[in-house]
Amino acid sequence: MDIASVLITGGAGFIGSNLVHLVARERPGWRIVVLDALTYAGNLESLGDLLETGRVEFRKGDVCSRADVESALAACGDPATTAVMHLAAESHVDRSIQSGLPFVETNVVGTQILLDAARAAGTARFLHVSTDEVYGSLGPTGYFREDSPIQPSSPYAASKASSDLLVRAAHHTHGFDVVITNCSNNYGPFQFPEKLIPLMIANALEGAPLPVYGDGKNVRDWLYVEDHCEALLTVLERGRSGETYNIGGNNEYPNIDIVERIVSATGASKDQITYVKDRPGHDRRYAIDATKIRDELGWSPRFTFEEALPLTIDWFRSNKGWLDRVRSGAYRDYYAQQYDARGSTADGAPAGRGNSK
Repeated sequence: MDIASVLITGGAGFIGSNLVHLVARERPGWRIVVLDALTYAGNLESLGDLLETGRVEFRKGDVCSRADVESALAACGDPATTAVMHLAAESHVDRSIQSGLPFVETNVVGTQILLDAARAAGTARFLHVSTDEVYGSLGPTGYFREDSPIQPSSPYAASKASSDLLVRAAHHTHGFDVVITNCSNNYGPFQFPEKLIPLMIANALEGAPLPVYGDGKNVRDWLYVEDHCEALLTVLERGRSGETYNIGGNNEYPNIDIVERIVSATGASKDQITYVKDRPGHDRRYAIDATKIRDELGWSPRFTFEEALPLTIDWFRSNKGWLDRVRSGAYRDYYAQQYDARGSTADGAPAGRGNSK
C-alpha cells in the first residue's frame, strides 16, 4: 500500500503519542497530522519536539465534529495515499461506570462521523484501534480469538464494541478499506496515571497508598506500548481489508502480582498496599490469542514483561516533571503556552505550520 500521509486521531493521548513517535521515526517520508480534542487525557507535552520542529501537524478538534474531521483530512493531502489511524476514544472504565454518555458520544458517534468523512474523501485505508474488553470476561482458561463472541461488560467496552461493528459495517456495506485491532492492556511511557501501572508507580515512588480492587486476582495480559504501536503499523500496511487482528503481549498476571513487582522494583513497602471495594462488573480475566497476526503478518511482541516493566518505571522516574504536571493539572496549560501565544489558525493548527512535515 502506497501511504504518503496519515491522520492519527487521539494522537496526544497515551497510545496515540507513542504511535506518533514511532511513525515519525520509522516512516520519515510520511506526513503526519494529529487530531485531538485535548480532553483530560490529551497532553501535547507528550509529543514534545515533534511539534517544535514541525515534524507533526497538530489540529485541535473533535471527532464528533464533521468540520474538524474534514479539515484534518484535507491537511493530509491526496486522499488516495492517506490512511487514518483512529485512536481517539474515552477509555477509562471507572469513568464509564459514572456516566456512559460521553463514551457513546466519542466512541460511537465520533467513529461514525470519522468513517463517513474518511469514506467521502476517498481515504485509502482506515485502521480502527479497539480493545480486548469487547469480548467480556474469561474463566481460568481459554483465550480471546478474533471470532470470540462480543460480550462487553462495562459501558466503555460496550461503546468500543459498537464502534467495531460500525467499522465492519462500513466495509461490508460500502466496500471501505478498513482493518480493526483489539489489544490487551497497554503500559509504558506517557500513560495517564489513572491506570493501574502508572498509578502504582507514582504512588510507590511517593510513599502513598497502593489501592487494589477486590482480592487483586483479576488477570490481564500486559502489552508494552511500543510493541502495540509496531503491531498497529504492521496491520496498517499489510493487514487484509475487512479483517480483525488481536494484539497481545503474552504476559498474563494477576493485578496483585503487578503491584508487588512495582513495590519490589521501587523499594516501596508492602504496607502501602490497600485493598479497596471492587468496581461494579469487574471482568475477572482477559487473555489474547495473537496467532492470527503472528502467522499472517509476522508480528510478535519484542518485549517481555520482565524487560519492559523496569523500562517503564525508569521512564517515570526520569520524567517526574511530566508526571507532576499531569497529576497537578498544569499540563493543561501546555497548549496555550506553546501555541496560542504564537497565534493559531481557527481550526487549531499552529500558525505557519500548515505545510510542515
